[in-house]
Amino acid sequence: MDKLFETALFARKALLQILENLTREQMLRIPEPHRNSVFWNVAHLMVTQQLLMYRLSGMPLHIEEGFVERYGKGSMATEEVSSEDIEFVRKNIIPLSEGAQSDYEKGLFKSYKPYMTSTGIELKSLEDALEFSAFHDGIHLGIILSLKKLVE
Repeated sequence: MDKLFETALFARKALLQILENLTREQMLRIPEPHRNSVFWNVAHLMVTQQLLMYRLSGMPLHIEEGFVERYGKGSMATEEVSSEDIEFVRKNIIPLSEGAQSDYEKGLFKSYKPYMTSTGIELKSLEDALEFSAFHDGIHLGIILSLKKLVE
């Protein structure tokens, strides 16, 4: 599991670097024919990790429910994003990933509610969720890199 957490942290650091190198307008722009922005994708990855690990384990999230509604599965990206959301992502993308690893190593995840992803992959354990999260991150990282080229 160490490699999965190491990879997740590496990806989060890369995502933060991308955000740091874009202007507010660039990170929020939704270029045609896309339906979301660089920022939405990064925030979405944070939400997904929290939902897959914490909610499906019956544990409280480390993000507010409103954030989940704005950036979770099925949400619509908008170019109108609060400065608070941007600051939250910048300040928490790394600590949330590190915290998840710490919670896992402490054995805080005791149970897991099986979940069928929209890609048809059934998650039966926290370990399944960690593996799927890495796959999900990769998909969105590709989208983010494509969007980045369009907004720069």
